[in-house]
Amino acid sequence: MAKASPERSGDHLAGIAAQSMEERIAAQMTLADLPLKIFLEEMLIPYEEDEVTRLIIDTHDKEVFSSISHFTVGDFRNWLLSEDVDNNTLSYIAPAITPEMAAAVSKIMRNQDLILVAKKCRVITRFRNTIGLPGHFSVRLQPNHPTDDLKGIAASIIDGLMYGSGDAVIGINPASDSLPLLKKLNYMLDEVIHHYEIPAQSCVLTHVSNTIEMINNNVPVDLVFQSIAGTEAANTGFGINLSMLEEAHEAALSLRRGTVGNNVMYFETGQGSCLSSNGHHGVDQQTCEARAYAVARRFSPLLVNTVVGFIGPEYLYDGKQITRAGLEDHFCGKLLGVPLGCDVCYTNHAEADQDDMDNLLTLLAAAGLTFMIAVPGADDIMLNYQSNSFHDALYIRELLGLKHAPEFSKWLKNMKLTDVKGNLLKSDTHPLIGLMNQQT
Repeated sequence: MAKASPERSGDHLAGIAAQSMEERIAAQMTLADLPLKIFLEEMLIPYEEDEVTRLIIDTHDKEVFSSISHFTVGDFRNWLLSEDVDNNTLSYIAPAITPEMAAAVSKIMRNQDLILVAKKCRVITRFRNTIGLPGHFSVRLQPNHPTDDLKGIAASIIDGLMYGSGDAVIGINPASDSLPLLKKLNYMLDEVIHHYEIPAQSCVLTHVSNTIEMINNNVPVDLVFQSIAGTEAANTGFGINLSMLEEAHEAALSLRRGTVGNNVMYFETGQGSCLSSNGHHGVDQQTCEARAYAVARRFSPLLVNTVVGFIGPEYLYDGKQITRAGLEDHFCGKLLGVPLGCDVCYTNHAEADQDDMDNLLTLLAAAGLTFMIAVPGADDIMLNYQSNSFHDALYIRELLGLKHAPEFSKWLKNMKLTDVKGNLLKSDTHPLIGLMNQQT
């Protein structure tokens, strides 16, 4: 599995990568001939040692798997690419596919194969709006501020809303984990959404234990956030386990804050997280990443996104490796039935630039990406990395004719932020400008 992976710096760092193209091709040919059922018989990470492995095996749908159990990995690839396989077929077999099967088949696929199959997969989720419909594309509005200044956050929220961003979530990465501050941010987001009757959801991206405490104190929480990984050891490094996520899921459901659905979880992942915490068990970083989607799938999330280039060049060295990883992650997530989006991003010390991100965003959107992350000017001054901007969201919508979530689209028209065709309108005197004055 590791030697069949396309080149990436993280696998070299772990000492498990192929040492030549010839060795990589030999591994891919060997992998293509393996039967899918071997992944149910030989665990890459032992069942007894890892609760994620136990989750994968214990929730596997054996009855549905019987329809594809005779496939080799190579047969599986050919079947996925066949014209007879559509979204209904892929939705039906998703519970029968393990992360290891998804990762294995991705390793013998070209980029165009990953795009074509992912395009067939549709995962639709709902909270205050509907995300993932065909021909639609959502955006997380990320109004981070290095000192959590409410006025600065409000300015970014206004900026994003007036560019039509925010239908995935208005989500803040706080600089501090102070509970009084986290509560203040949640109340501010709740006030904005309800005052302007925005059919969108909010999230303050803090540790799940903080969110549970806020819910227990009746703070208006929409979505529960948590970074997750594909092994028990790596999740322990995040300070979480499956039972804690279950507690948070039940707590969020008890608030009943959704208006059109009850998908209440928001997860973030990224290749290299298991390796960076020494929790990878010698398994390649892409397979570990796919296993994280099994954790996400367990809790029927509204949103999952791979923060693809965030960890740095030690794990994904350059634009080419980041692009390949983004396409792999999107393919594996969608194949497993997860509503996958992407933070199309890179760190300033990676061998990548904004042109690489333009390329990846375009490829992912063509592949049916559920949502993207957008920050003012594509520069996150709090997390200190490069992402996509509100303008990039406009670009991809115009290029591919993609629509907002339908409820959010109606709100944009009613607020005179877009015209009847969905084209953006701009005004220096729009009522939303008053929001920043209130925060001041």
